[in-house]
Amino acid sequence: MEDDSTDPYISRVRAIFLELGIPADLPDTRGLQLWREPERLVDVMSPGAAKPFQLGPEAAAAWTILQTAATDDGVELRLLSGFRGLDFQAQLIRRQLAQSRTLEVVLKILAPPGYSEHHSGCAVDVGTPGCPGLDEDFENTAAFAWLSKHAGRFGFTLSFPRGNRYGYIYEPWHWCYRMP
Repeated sequence: MEDDSTDPYISRVRAIFLELGIPADLPDTRGLQLWREPERLVDVMSPGAAKPFQLGPEAAAAWTILQTAATDDGVELRLLSGFRGLDFQAQLIRRQLAQSRTLEVVLKILAPPGYSEHHSGCAVDVGTPGCPGLDEDFENTAAFAWLSKHAGRFGFTLSFPRGNRYGYIYEPWHWCYRMP
């Protein structure tokens, strides 16, 4: 973890790590990047969603163009998740721990607070009709095939392929916008 005790964001990350019992050296041992929350977020609607999701402005614009292109090709992509702040990430971890999962298992499923790409406002979790959300079966859908072939044109990459170097489970639904 970065070592700047005067940075309020890093101080908050440290406090959450301490509260949840996350080892301070975990980011270094797994090669995780600290992601800061963007100064500005914009709302993005998705088919079937009851409320908008939030993304950084550049990611939102790129996602909208990508989603339109997929629709034009007959593929329906749905946002399942966008921006998540530190406190929401910590709450997700608390819920997993409350279900009697070990911290080691939880941190293969969820990034520690401060180290989730969702904090950047550039990450999206994607679903499609007929496939349960956040499920590995997403890799067997036309939506995943389309994303695998076309997402790079719009600046999106699959963050956590099988056997990824960060130690996370395979997440075929998780894509992140990398600004050109």
